[in-house]
Amino acid sequence: MTSANAIPPQFINQIGARLQKNKRIRRNLPVWGRVHIDRQLPFLCVYRRPTRRDDNGTARLVMGQPAYLTTSAQKSLSPSLSQLVEAIAQPMSQAFGGVLLVELWTGLDVEDPNQPDGRLAEPAFNIVTNDQDVLSNTLHTLENELAKIAVQQIRAQVNIINRAKPTPPRLPPLLPAAVMDQINVNSIGIELRPLYRHTETREILPLIHQSMIRDLNLVLQRTFFTFTRTQTKYNPPHHQMLGRRATVKAVWTIDKQLADISNSFDYLLQVTPINADEAWTKFKRNRFEKPPIFRYRPHVIDPEILKRQLWNIRLEEVEDPTIQHLFREKRKELDVQISMLGNITKPGFLLGSLQLYGYLEPQLIATAQALLARISPTVREKPGKQKLTANTFAEYARKEIENYRRTFPDFDAQVYVQSNIVGLMVSRGNLLIGRDLKISERRAQALLAHEVGVHVLTYFNGQAQPFNLLRSGLAGYEELQEGLAVLAEYMVGGLSKPRLRLLAARVLAADSLIGGASFIDTFQLLRAEYGFKQRPAFNITMRIYRAGGLTKDAIYLRGLLYLLDYLRDNPLHDLFFIGKIAIDHIPIIQELQRRQVLQVPRLRPHFLANSHEDSRLEKLAQGLSVLDLTEGK
Repeated sequence: MTSANAIPPQFINQIGARLQKNKRIRRNLPVWGRVHIDRQLPFLCVYRRPTRRDDNGTARLVMGQPAYLTTSAQKSLSPSLSQLVEAIAQPMSQAFGGVLLVELWTGLDVEDPNQPDGRLAEPAFNIVTNDQDVLSNTLHTLENELAKIAVQQIRAQVNIINRAKPTPPRLPPLLPAAVMDQINVNSIGIELRPLYRHTETREILPLIHQSMIRDLNLVLQRTFFTFTRTQTKYNPPHHQMLGRRATVKAVWTIDKQLADISNSFDYLLQVTPINADEAWTKFKRNRFEKPPIFRYRPHVIDPEILKRQLWNIRLEEVEDPTIQHLFREKRKELDVQISMLGNITKPGFLLGSLQLYGYLEPQLIATAQALLARISPTVREKPGKQKLTANTFAEYARKEIENYRRTFPDFDAQVYVQSNIVGLMVSRGNLLIGRDLKISERRAQALLAHEVGVHVLTYFNGQAQPFNLLRSGLAGYEELQEGLAVLAEYMVGGLSKPRLRLLAARVLAADSLIGGASFIDTFQLLRAEYGFKQRPAFNITMRIYRAGGLTKDAIYLRGLLYLLDYLRDNPLHDLFFIGKIAIDHIPIIQELQRRQVLQVPRLRPHFLANSHEDSRLEKLAQGLSVLDLTEGK
């Protein structure tokens, strides 16, 4: 008869049988705990929860790993727990020639780790081992990586302790020594100071806790990588290939919840005036002495209800620290956007815009001024054979979309010509064209590369990935999107001097707004100082001052500058086009691809497909500046 506080033999046998077949395991244990194993791996991370004291937050430190076991430290569980660990280690050792057990527990308490002035004690770790010679390389990696951890800019103290049992005090080893020798298992213990808990109230300090989860996840990944390369027959080329592949149901639920909230409103449409032509006519009739009055689409959402839904999303249920980080970023961004929708035409709108897009750096302003100084106000687009109307350009766009659809049938973008749109806009993968649009035929290819080759393509590439957010956009994606889109114009030979002049003027108009200038002041600045004609000056100013002050237009030039700097040392990755991402997300996207969570992008832009573009990429790698892009244009 099995004890009520023992792990049933049937449970243990099922775990062992599934691992023998290299199948995923995610099962709750009796009493408390879980075994989660993505696949056969040469390591297992273990946490035993104490029975006589609270240990809030510690189990979460191991749950980002692809192979972990959390369980109760009840003595009655020990014999069956040992059998379970053996059932896990046996097939892993057969597959790889060795297994590493890493057990984590808390200790290292100090008399008053929460100092009276609010400072914390230093982070501290003891590495406990009885295999110091055999595991020298692994221990060296673990020691070095733990030493990099810092809490509130205080670096961790790390000690290596050699003792017979690398286990928590008063607990038996996970496996008998004879079994460990027989199936070639090594073990390491990590004792840490729980600075993520308040010593008196025992409450979790959430920011420190989240930071510790991310840091320890990376430490363990790199430690397991060293062990795998030096102690087993498996030789993965990168530590991230040992990371989690399986994603739990909570990930897809939360991804959908965030994407649904993001898709419940069209942020740019909501903050774009619907009466631009009418406002221009009145502004001109009043001799530019009265600021225009803009009207906006009525809200389709209640900001308060949407915020409640947003902050009710339980991100803490996501065990994977990398994915949880992406979700937290997106939730913060959505929070700001929803606040802005509730503050259209109010002072709080500009504050939200600065939160989203940041203040303008002196270098960005200086570059914009240099562009306007170098490019004459009299420069014009080179004349083409004809001016294209909105309907004609729409046909061009449909043909371009059809070319992509031949490669990827799900590229189901639509093109709409609308009277309440000024210029061009991509919304949810569809191209919207203002009915009054007229463009030079020479600009058509540049605009197709910009709108379809970047904005529409990344939408459908993102839609082909398992995460909805890659379609709707990770946090901060717009800067890279617009930088890529402007670079696309250069790649097809269509980044003209007037176009760069326009992007520079948007930066200086945003700077004028931030500095407190009125709509009329900025409009007159663009005319008098930078030589813009009346309607272009109005359009630039309208875009910057819309809804109460939207500084988004400054990111076109900033995104291009960041890309030019990046491309001096790095290739133009296909990963840039995997979906709507920020440039800071490239390492994360690479990690998720190595872990086989994400696929390669389904489509490459057409502008990266011929020799002309190759030569332009070579020039970019040599260090072209944005001023160089104007030469010969």
